[in-house]
Amino acid sequence: MKPLATILILAVSLCSAILAESSPGGEDPFANLLFPPELVMGHAQEIGLTDAQRDGIRNEVRRVQSKFVDLQFDLQGEGEKMGRLLQEKPVDEAKVLAQVDRILALEKEIKKAQVGLLVRIKNQLTAAQQAKLAELRHGGGK
Repeated sequence: MKPLATILILAVSLCSAILAESSPGGEDPFANLLFPPELVMGHAQEIGLTDAQRDGIRNEVRRVQSKFVDLQFDLQGEGEKMGRLLQEKPVDEAKVLAQVDRILALEKEIKKAQVGLLVRIKNQLTAAQQAKLAELRHGGGK
């Protein structure tokens, strides 16, 4: 379970970073509307998470885990290609811009997968559970 937790934390962190970058002031405009899996699972008992909900969330995380890993490796490879292009003398602007398009396409795919995961997790929760998690997130709980 440790590799899953690590990938999950990295994925959610990356998602938060990407969402924060896309908003003015660098703040995540959706942070209060979505619930990362570690928050949900960390407060499972407090919010009354059922076994079915727990299993559903675990299944969603497992479903996207391999996709995240593959996309991260792809992104890393494209980043290395960009580095090589930028070391050329002179730098070929057209090739660099084409590489930027490939990198941005991968980042978009990662972002969509992450937001999709967070939405599916939220949809597993009742309104009362969501309210309790929001309260816990802001220090209103234990």
